[in-house]
Amino acid sequence: MNYSRISMMLAFLGFFILVGLKTIRQKPHNLSSLSISNKNNRLLILGKPINNSSLKTNKDIKQNDPSIHNNWGINGTHSTSAWNEITKGSRKVIVAVIDTGIDTQHPDLKKNLWVNKGETGLDNNGRNKSFNGIDDDKNGYIDDVHGWDFVYNKPIKSDKHGHGTHVSGIIGAVGNNGIGISGISPQVSLMALNYYNTTSTDSSKNLSNTVKAIYYAINNGAAIINYSGGGPDANPKEFAAIKKAFNKGVLFVSAAGNKRPKDKVGSYYPADYSLPNIISVTAINQNNNVLNTSNFNESRVDIAAPGGNIYSTLPNGQYGFMTGTSQATPFVSGVAALIKAKYPDFSPQQIKKQLTTTGDLKLQKLKNKTKNRTVLNTYRALSTLANNVSANGAFLVNNRQQFDSTKKKDSTTIQSGIPSSVNQLTDFLKTSK
Repeated sequence: MNYSRISMMLAFLGFFILVGLKTIRQKPHNLSSLSISNKNNRLLILGKPINNSSLKTNKDIKQNDPSIHNNWGINGTHSTSAWNEITKGSRKVIVAVIDTGIDTQHPDLKKNLWVNKGETGLDNNGRNKSFNGIDDDKNGYIDDVHGWDFVYNKPIKSDKHGHGTHVSGIIGAVGNNGIGISGISPQVSLMALNYYNTTSTDSSKNLSNTVKAIYYAINNGAAIINYSGGGPDANPKEFAAIKKAFNKGVLFVSAAGNKRPKDKVGSYYPADYSLPNIISVTAINQNNNVLNTSNFNESRVDIAAPGGNIYSTLPNGQYGFMTGTSQATPFVSGVAALIKAKYPDFSPQQIKKQLTTTGDLKLQKLKNKTKNRTVLNTYRALSTLANNVSANGAFLVNNRQQFDSTKKKDSTTIQSGIPSSVNQLTDFLKTSK
């Protein structure tokens, strides 16, 4: 069996809109640089061009982040009420973003970057540990202050693609700092891990890098892993890594995947693995309709979250809009981080239960689309304990503690489609308008 996968083309392949202080610029993506020829390779999740004029603003947001109103998902998930009344999160909670990296110099992200304390300060020779060329903390990686670039095997400092920076801003752009926006978790620690090679045609390496990144996150204290990507093939090494994450108490939030409207049904991994620490996320627009380019399945997809026309951080201090399950996934990761901040003892199952059973439930528009027809609701996830969950994070069944059990998930009806060529990718962008 060929277990290689295209590692996800992420929500803005094609092009995205960069929004500056005074102008809106449309920046095309160089599709000719992409090689998408093997359907068994992993695909970065696709999105579509964004029409800025269709966006609604949130006038009632009372943060001092000047552009927070551009992200309708903040009010759509009732997040400001949760921040004001319950918690703004904690930098003790580490969210690993396995993606294309993070712009570590972005002014709206720097304060919320994870810092490896073992690689800071001075060594015995008076040199700065962050760039002394020594693995000071003996974790197998040299000078990994904010994370690791598994493509170039070096400390991560930038994001050459942009997708990872956008995802990271949704999770944890610094809140109430007077600039830009706020993430769903205004205070958090973002661990930057790059697995995606934007230039290589050997995309099987992206899967190998994913596995390495998962183990790095586990071994370096991540409580939550955000993975906005995937593909049609399962892989035993990836499965084993996520299972190890479960055994170590790490939640894995995964995109349900994007599709072309006429694509055949199929599975999508890692979201499809039958593991209790995985949350599969589909994307909705402002009217609670699942995007016509998003995968859905009533027995497999756990929750829906904002994913259409989402405004967030981009490299070089920029901001812009992207669309897709890539954007919906970090909304869920951000709320998971808030739950972990309020309830530090919660296991992955408890956090998952909080997210999926306290949201906006039984929405008719989500019938046959997600398990509980649930849309993410930050305030309810933090203010209401799910049934049979105690405040210390234990499941209570007949007054006994017991772990949640998850039956094998049926993925046979998930909508999925993987472009096998640049021409198909171009067609996708045309048909998804």
